[in-house]
Amino acid sequence: MKTEAAVKDRYANAAKAQEPALCCPVDYDPQYLKAIPAEVIERDYGCGDPSRYVRSGETVLDLGSGTGKICFIASQVVGPEGKVIGVDMTDDMLEVARRYAPVVAQNIGHANVEFRKGRIQDLALDLEVLDAELKKRPITDAASFLAADELAEELRLRRPLVASDSIDVVVSNCVLNLVEAGAKPQLFREIFRVLKLGGRAVISDIVSDEDVPLHLQNDPELWSGCISGALTEEAFMQAFEDAGFYGIEVVKFDIQPWRTVEGIEFRSVTIQAFKGKQGLCFERNQAVIYRGPFKEVLDDDGHRMIRGVRYAVCDKTYNLYRRAPYAGFFECIEPLNEIPLTDAQAYDCARTIRRHPKETKGQNYQATTAERSQCVDGGSCC
Repeated sequence: MKTEAAVKDRYANAAKAQEPALCCPVDYDPQYLKAIPAEVIERDYGCGDPSRYVRSGETVLDLGSGTGKICFIASQVVGPEGKVIGVDMTDDMLEVARRYAPVVAQNIGHANVEFRKGRIQDLALDLEVLDAELKKRPITDAASFLAADELAEELRLRRPLVASDSIDVVVSNCVLNLVEAGAKPQLFREIFRVLKLGGRAVISDIVSDEDVPLHLQNDPELWSGCISGALTEEAFMQAFEDAGFYGIEVVKFDIQPWRTVEGIEFRSVTIQAFKGKQGLCFERNQAVIYRGPFKEVLDDDGHRMIRGVRYAVCDKTYNLYRRAPYAGFFECIEPLNEIPLTDAQAYDCARTIRRHPKETKGQNYQATTAERSQCVDGGSCC
């Protein structure tokens, strides 16, 4: 809680006056900044631009939204058919964001942004609703303290700040490192919870190239300054995997460190990770071929595939490989005779086996065809 208090105090002050030490140099698309008031831009801090990976019509959740810069950029990208939700725990940041939301809406011609008060590691608890309830029944003794705890749990279940399976893309800009170490696993689970099946997280944050020693972790100034709470590059990726994400990739990695403290380099990275590998596995005689360039690959479900070899996969994996971030790395081969999903048998996805072509074509396939008169690319075949 000392860590959280230090973060809250520092960012409350940073909402009132610009603090350059909290910000990495980031090139935001200038066309989107034109509609955003200067105070928002000056007092919003970050180390990347996850809004570059947002698409039209999506519902976006920004964790640690601050004065709203990323939200206001995303609101223009998603357009009037989309929606943007910012979550922050600092009243001073929320005040600036909410004050300028109508201004931005007028500038861009649509209003699709709202700001909610909450802790990003507990996206089910609406702190403003809790505040209102506690004013009616304040904490005065141990019994009322326990009752408040029960109230918070009831609010999480009945009136969640962000509902499960409701968000297309979760973004965050240099905020996850500010969360206390013991709460970080819950934070990643919460990101996973609120995403729709098929949704994704795009997170820009500060990571370290070595473990941060304990004496640096115990420095509140360095913690609130995006240093002490940084995960290592490897641990950051592992946190997404542990939460259940797949297709995890580094989409931006700053070679030059933002800061170096006691020989440890701290730099900005942006990670994209997907939710959607959950669910049952069915056999529909589909096959995939890894195209390369590596000799072999190992996917997030433990399937090891050598390039150029035809492999059996379940229907779920087959469809995952056809979408980002795998699209382009695999040839996906449909069976000659489609097996309806309603008729498909369960498939053991724990194994990795080759698919004989006759399984896909059909065991009785005996066709003989004439040569093509022209190659697919328009040239003459030999």
